[in-house]
Amino acid sequence: MTTSPTQSAGTTPPGSTDSTTASATSGPGTPPAALPSFVGLHPGEPNVMEPELLNDPFTGYGKLREQGALVRGRFLDDSPVWLVTRFDVVREVMRDPRFINNPSRLPGRTDPDPRAKLIELFGIPDHVAPYLVDTILTSDPPDHTRLRRLVSRAFTARRVQDLRPRVERITDELLAQLPDHAQDGVVDLVEHFAYPLPITVICELVGIDEEERHRWRQFGAALASLEPKRIGAVVPAMVEHIHEVIRERRTALRDDLLSALIRARDDDGGRLSETEMVTMVLTLVLAGHETTAHLISNGTLALLTHPDQRRLLAEDPALLPRAVHELMRWCGPIQATQLRYASEDVEVAGTKVRKGDALMFSLVAANHDPRHYTEPEKLDLTRQPAGRAEDHVGFGHGMHYCLGASLARQEGEVAFGKLLARYPEVALALPHEQLEEQERMRQPGAWRLRRLPLRLRPEN
Repeated sequence: MTTSPTQSAGTTPPGSTDSTTASATSGPGTPPAALPSFVGLHPGEPNVMEPELLNDPFTGYGKLREQGALVRGRFLDDSPVWLVTRFDVVREVMRDPRFINNPSRLPGRTDPDPRAKLIELFGIPDHVAPYLVDTILTSDPPDHTRLRRLVSRAFTARRVQDLRPRVERITDELLAQLPDHAQDGVVDLVEHFAYPLPITVICELVGIDEEERHRWRQFGAALASLEPKRIGAVVPAMVEHIHEVIRERRTALRDDLLSALIRARDDDGGRLSETEMVTMVLTLVLAGHETTAHLISNGTLALLTHPDQRRLLAEDPALLPRAVHELMRWCGPIQATQLRYASEDVEVAGTKVRKGDALMFSLVAANHDPRHYTEPEKLDLTRQPAGRAEDHVGFGHGMHYCLGASLARQEGEVAFGKLLARYPEVALALPHEQLEEQERMRQPGAWRLRRLPLRLRPEN
């Protein structure tokens, strides 16, 4: 049994390597990049870029969780932040309206918007910064309520269920094509299945034409790299591309979400600004495929390294909905949230949080909290009783609960079920330890694989 997603029975966790050379952006076969100079400057206040948290976040944030429900730390730009670590406290604060997403709305605030420092850190030109800063993900009521209402109908339970046959057809097509992509019997599941499935689904839902979808994979990869040069170059290109798509669609509206947003903008401009429309498309497409792609790749790796759980799922496919929830808890792709800010002085779990203080929810710590779960380190696909509301915070909680959670869960159910049914002998092409060391991206707040090399059938 693995003790965490970074460890495998009989292997050494990646975090046991020389932590002084670890980096969020180092790739396989290349020297690691240097850590930011400010890492380690504040003893007792862990920075989210520290190697111990990047290499093995399950253990690193687990230790912080045992220090306290709130731990004083440092964010990407070395600004102070409260790390919220325990399950019950994370859920409590997530639904507390006194904690807001947009720091510019803090009563009486005179300091510069702290997000401006991050924009500068990542090399994003000022003229396109609003497209990343003012989104449905970063807004608060009443703007958040208005924006969410405009798109929520596309993600209702009935609409998502109606999409299932199309999701199944796309999945079948991609799985049938996998052997054609194999080299020496090895195929990369990330490139040829985990990414194409959700990006096809969300682009069809939003209204992005097929010939344009390769760009979104490139956009997502550039943003996920956390490299300022790549991000600074790609954001303006992204924004201009969406403006182009909107200009073209205005000449021939369709039955898709993009056309609905255009109607909301053009028929009643007070409901949606042009910037908000571009930002909404950007957010929905990127958020709608990046996280689901890595849920599929992380979950597949987990199942292949837990033969007892894989066998359980093969014997009882009705477990798939519960399995997706457990995989989201155990090895979900999002391990931390964006910052929230206290709009007034608040006491949280016995700690005084001052007005204006920033908080980051550690989802990885909360989802492995022994105060809430029995044997949280254990992958158990039967953990969540059927029919109950989800018992994890992988999709968030409260008013900012993931808009596309039901679609992501459905895509996961279809992907895992059909992959294991079509290729029952599928196996890792690399030892688990080697795969984690070479292909796992070390990034704060995320748990992603660059590649997942598999053999669809045993070698002869």
